[in-house]
Amino acid sequence: MGMNVANCPRCGKIFVKGFAEFCPNCMKDLEQQYEKCLNYLRKNRGVNIHELSEETGVSVKQITKFIKDGRISIMHAPNMSYSCEVCGTAIRENTICEPCRAKLVKDVRNISEDDRREEERRQQENRVTFNIQDRLKDKR
Repeated sequence: MGMNVANCPRCGKIFVKGFAEFCPNCMKDLEQQYEKCLNYLRKNRGVNIHELSEETGVSVKQITKFIKDGRISIMHAPNMSYSCEVCGTAIRENTICEPCRAKLVKDVRNISEDDRREEERRQQENRVTFNIQDRLKDKR
């Protein structure tokens, strides 16, 4: 039975992969960053994500990941938000804002409709071709 080893995606060091996606040192560092953010937010509920980042030294990207992973709740932090992954608008839940989500849904519907029409067109072409072939067979 071989050992399951991997390179840590954060620091590049080789580590024995278990349940964590990072090496033990990076996991410890991430936990310390999480605790810093949590402690600062408990004392300063009115901060925004950029102020939290500046005060704790934790990147906005990492804070956003903590929020999206459900580790940091922004329910009682009225000024806390993060960027929509599509347009960059400030949001408080999910990964994309409502207008981007609506556009995505519309685009998917349009593609589905285009696919349906294309399939109907192909079927119609096949029917016409079949009918012409039948007529040609009848004349022979």
